[in-house]
Amino acid sequence: MFAREKINYAPIPLPDRADMTDDQMIAAARAFYDQMKKRHSVRDFCDRPVPRQVIEDCVRTAGSAPSGANHQPWHFVAISNPAIKAQIRAAAEEEEKKFYEGGGGDEWIKALEPIGTTADKPHLDIAPWLIVIFAQRWGEFDDGTRYKNYYVPESTGIATGFLLAALHQAGLVSLTHTPNPMSFLNDLLGRPKSEKPIMIVAVGHPSDDATVPSVAKLKKPLAEILTVAD
Repeated sequence: MFAREKINYAPIPLPDRADMTDDQMIAAARAFYDQMKKRHSVRDFCDRPVPRQVIEDCVRTAGSAPSGANHQPWHFVAISNPAIKAQIRAAAEEEEKKFYEGGGGDEWIKALEPIGTTADKPHLDIAPWLIVIFAQRWGEFDDGTRYKNYYVPESTGIATGFLLAALHQAGLVSLTHTPNPMSFLNDLLGRPKSEKPIMIVAVGHPSDDATVPSVAKLKKPLAEILTVAD
């Protein structure tokens, strides 16, 4: 992406500028909240296909996120190939089995009980797409020399949030999954050692009998998550 000789500061006029009244801003903020509060993490998928273009545009949205020094330290691998999804499921369930057999510790496993999760991850097979998110520890100039990336976890986390919002906006459901360790994904997906897999996102349509745990509807009230100093 970067050519060493082209790194310089060159400001341009703000290309996109919102021009809303206060009332319009209030309405827009509430409308977006009303849309996003309908987003749910879903574990029950159907096999209805999702067009590749939808996935590509959602990843484009993720790629527009802000990042440290604008290095965009992320890479997304979108998988619809059934054989690869099956391999991911098998490897992930192997790690999950160790977790639920005690590797996760009693407190963590107890905390997951209201969610109803187990070591079985059939959604990794059934969902039409898996998107694996990699965080890039370093990048390379066009001449092959390395450069350091900055605020990699923060930047990749913001991009992931953009992705989940875009998928929801497109009428899809998703589920984040973080088997640990996930280094098997580098070899399976042909990604370099400079990249660390941080999340698998299953994407698709909910099954007719899809459910969500009731505890998932319990959100902290605004007073508990916001302090205003004005």
